[in-house]
Amino acid sequence: MPEYKAPLRDIKFVMSELLDSEQHYANLEGADDATPDMVDAIIQEGAKFCEQVLSPLNRVGDQEGCTWSEDDVKTPTGFKEAYQQYVEGGWPSMTADTNYGGQGLPHSIGLVISEMVGTSNWSWGMYPGLSHGATNTIEAHGTEEQKQTYLTKLISGEWTGTMCLTEPHCGSDLGTLRSKAEPNADGSYSISGTKIFISAGEHDMAENIVHIVLARLPGAPEGTKGISLFIVPKFLPNEDGSSGERNAVSCGSLEHKMGIHGNATCVMNFDGAKGWLIGPENKGLNCMFTFMNTARIGTAIQGLGASELGFQGSLAYAKERLAMRSLSGPKNPEGIADPIIVHPDVRRMLLTQKAVAEGARALIYLAGQQVDIVHSGKNEEERKAADATLGFLTPIAKAFLTEIGYESANLGMQVFGGHGFISEWGMEQNVRDARIGMIYEGTTGIQALDLLGRKVLMTQGESLKGFTKQVHVFCKENADNEQLKEFIEPLQAINKEWGDLTMKIGMNAMKNREEVGAASVDYLMYSGYAVFAYLWARMAKVALDKMVDGTSEEMFYNAKVQTARFYFKRMLPRSKAHAEAMLAGADSLMDMPEEAFVF
Repeated sequence: MPEYKAPLRDIKFVMSELLDSEQHYANLEGADDATPDMVDAIIQEGAKFCEQVLSPLNRVGDQEGCTWSEDDVKTPTGFKEAYQQYVEGGWPSMTADTNYGGQGLPHSIGLVISEMVGTSNWSWGMYPGLSHGATNTIEAHGTEEQKQTYLTKLISGEWTGTMCLTEPHCGSDLGTLRSKAEPNADGSYSISGTKIFISAGEHDMAENIVHIVLARLPGAPEGTKGISLFIVPKFLPNEDGSSGERNAVSCGSLEHKMGIHGNATCVMNFDGAKGWLIGPENKGLNCMFTFMNTARIGTAIQGLGASELGFQGSLAYAKERLAMRSLSGPKNPEGIADPIIVHPDVRRMLLTQKAVAEGARALIYLAGQQVDIVHSGKNEEERKAADATLGFLTPIAKAFLTEIGYESANLGMQVFGGHGFISEWGMEQNVRDARIGMIYEGTTGIQALDLLGRKVLMTQGESLKGFTKQVHVFCKENADNEQLKEFIEPLQAINKEWGDLTMKIGMNAMKNREEVGAASVDYLMYSGYAVFAYLWARMAKVALDKMVDGTSEEMFYNAKVQTARFYFKRMLPRSKAHAEAMLAGADSLMDMPEEAFVF
């Protein structure tokens, strides 16, 4: 099993050197405590917790899984104790509202901790991860009474949260959900229905679980316009805020899964459970998007984590494993063979993982800064601009990063050869754990429709233009930089082509709306490679500037430039295939009659 080490140097590079986090925090309202020393101390302590406590439990969780008896669930050995350490360390409250017990630090710092937690032990990290979403939803839409009752406990970590959307007959098509909410005389509601695939739905790590549940009120409109949102606790709160009697909500079973065995994925039964409306009637899906967008950025981290963990494990193995001789002559003449890191194909696999992990880190941290500005920007104009950028980047981050993160996890396994297929090395667990990322919180196809349909075409391309303008400005500022020419020229080309392709798809969609669905996934993947090109060009510029100015870390910065070069020469060309495919038209997909699909 790979022994996770937090990539602190690269974290610092992205935060401080690429994104200038010190100036970023200085520009936020209420972020006075986010000084460089404070941020560094938080990240250092988070790294210790993840390396020393969570990483050793990763394989334990996979082997033991969760156990269910009646309606109670026991988590794997050590999970509960690790969570208590997490709570005692104040980690759940770090970015939460100070009015309800939080520390009020910027959300982008929380994403750094989430990265380390998720990479070291994704299954464990899902328990507090779901709580963050519940916290954000209640903070944004709850009443003051609800905040005092539930938010304070979620922020302290005494209680955890879940998101209850999916039902047995409907997955992402929430317009067909059947769960009901009947009004009670005391102002509460009686919630009935069954929800499936509920991560962290039942466990023994906290004293109470707060379920955020979608259901329909009597007489509500059909479809998504008739969905409301409710708070349904496992234990009903007493007047003093403690957990009281058991509510009529229970775990009906645990799902048997491909991966993430350490997290309890539950079938949850609501049998007239008492709940309280959160937000306006029939506007539940609007309110739930607060939760879902939080979760989508969180899921994007899984792509980063899968790539980082695979890279760390396979890099160490590639330096030690001896097999064959280098084609250009022995590199380890005193040994029986050369370490496999000397072979070009192994380098291809390692560099792909490195390019994906470090590119993903840059994208997620960039998105995190937009979250900060949306919450704490000093003027409305910059908050609005950040919200537009975040909305555009979220489906790309969620879907693109989980897709290429899974690819990277597979490459990590491939470097090990036959040993990668054996559980003791941990690479096959990383692959199994990573596979869910492309499915939950909206599949790749759903994210692609959100990007192309809602974010781009429905805004007449304005959200895309907002981002491509940033890229254009960067290219213009560095047009005369001879050292950056190899990055700027292809970046300029893909930035222009991005707009041209969008225009063509939009024109095609005016004639046939199926063109949007037919082009969407290739469009999203193309967009991901374009965003990465921008970020890798920026990282190359930072590294080159450092080397020009003189540095004792020349190897680190030179590796950045070399990885950027690998990305532009070996990964960015994939965008050409996506460009051709997205313009192939819907007919190639839709012409075949259903009856012809036989086996």
